[in-house]
Amino acid sequence: MDRFSIEELNLICIYDPGTRSGLIAGLEKIAPELNDEEADLADLVQSTLKKLTVMSDKEYGELILVPDYKDEDE
Repeated sequence: MDRFSIEELNLICIYDPGTRSGLIAGLEKIAPELNDEEADLADLVQSTLKKLTVMSDKEYGELILVPDYKDEDE
């Protein structure tokens, strides 16, 4: 499985209800609501969903979900 990017992990932290299936459902719910101006976010949601769907619940439970708020320019 591909590793999650920092952006994907931050997205997971924002929408994580505590289960992989719940997160997938939440992201699938918001995906159609994203407009053309949010294309980058839509791409991020899709890449995250692809990775979530191929991983197991056990693998999901082993993720360290701590958002990274560090500015990349620091």
